[in-house]
Amino acid sequence: MVSQSAFAEGYKLFEQSVSAAGNAYAGRGAQITDASLLYSNPAALTELEGANFSGGVNLIYATSRYTDASAQSANGMAVSGRDSGKLTLAELVPFAFYTDHISDNLSWGIGVYAPFGLSSDYHDDWVGRYFADETAIKVVAMQPTVAYKLNEAWSVGLGININYAEGTLSKYKDHSGLCELGTNINALYGADVYNAAYCDSHYEVSGDDVAAGYNFGIHADLGSTKLALVYHSEVKYNLKGDSEITNTPVTGANVAGNPNFIIARPELPAVSVATGKLAANSYLSEQSKLDLTTPANLAFSADQKITDLLSVQASVTWTGWSSFESIDIVSDDASPSLSLSTQLPQNLNKAGYIGYIPEHWHDTWSFSLGTTVHYNDELRLRTGLAYDENPISTSHKTARVPTGDRIWWTWGATWDLSAAQSVDFAYGYMWMNKVSIDEHEYNANGERIYNSGVQANYRNNAQVLAAQWNYKF
Repeated sequence: MVSQSAFAEGYKLFEQSVSAAGNAYAGRGAQITDASLLYSNPAALTELEGANFSGGVNLIYATSRYTDASAQSANGMAVSGRDSGKLTLAELVPFAFYTDHISDNLSWGIGVYAPFGLSSDYHDDWVGRYFADETAIKVVAMQPTVAYKLNEAWSVGLGININYAEGTLSKYKDHSGLCELGTNINALYGADVYNAAYCDSHYEVSGDDVAAGYNFGIHADLGSTKLALVYHSEVKYNLKGDSEITNTPVTGANVAGNPNFIIARPELPAVSVATGKLAANSYLSEQSKLDLTTPANLAFSADQKITDLLSVQASVTWTGWSSFESIDIVSDDASPSLSLSTQLPQNLNKAGYIGYIPEHWHDTWSFSLGTTVHYNDELRLRTGLAYDENPISTSHKTARVPTGDRIWWTWGATWDLSAAQSVDFAYGYMWMNKVSIDEHEYNANGERIYNSGVQANYRNNAQVLAAQWNYKF
């Protein structure tokens, strides 16, 4: 249950309701639709009649094209590789919700959905491979919910979400340009010692965790006007797993006095006596951890009936992306290996650090407007337009999440098959302006290190096709 970053705001997913998608999520949580209200606004469950089930799936097709890409290694040499290409993702994002009443004033429900997701995977030979290869974040939530009707107009609701999160980050490793030097390194040693394995040095970290959050909602039914205020809390994860790296140089300082190696200088790779080539560790692993906080968001929505045939919807949402300041990959191993070198002053310069990427995202606002036409007793037609602000400033855009501000337009319909059954369909298309990145490396104190960098231009777009089935018991 993942989505390419092109369609998500940051890496937040909207795809928990097809009925809401038809209006570009305008009026979400205010408009009374189906059991997917459990996520949109837990308070609105009191407005549903009887027991309800809603389940659906979103098919997301997203493309990200990069052009004019160039990169430099740690010692400033040009990196060779693919300078243009296209990343394509076709992914299914499902959800399911069930709601019922305990009494006239008290309702409950439970749901499973994906609140956050991100996925991208570059070609192995792309020029920016020292900065990004695979990026994947998946969050799946289960949410029990209760709602209470205070009076004829006002209701409140609370949901507790239990979230499972897992993530993977990978890239190829730049060992001070050893690959870019190629056979020219032989001149430093006066022999044919070049080791092509350094060009395949690859780093990957993965981990998972379970953490809890909550959402709280208020719903007001004021006759022809319905209002909603919904808060989703931030959730803090401590993803634990392994950092793994292949084909790393064995420096002279690490094997001093070992008869199996020939040492030129302590800071240079040693030469393996067995092969006559520069020595390499084929595989190293270290237990590690990565803190991840998914942001809080607060949404206000309205659903206004104009006539018996027409209603309009609107929403404004604040998301607290400023909680995402950096990616810190830290050792969690009693017998460290990777961090023995990565934590050194000339590298990340902080005890136990294996990886560090500054993010410094900022809080954002999203706005949407929609209309619903009650075509007849069985069919409701929807459309909507939304604008999502990008949380990443120009100076911190990266190859992992190369996004800008988004505008998207959606169309949808609800068709009543019978008194008990209905189906929802929705289609959306998203536009994004051209995005440029100029990314560099930093130590764990936020200071730029090395001469490495990657530059590229991106064009992103996405489409979503969704269907949902609803049943009233």
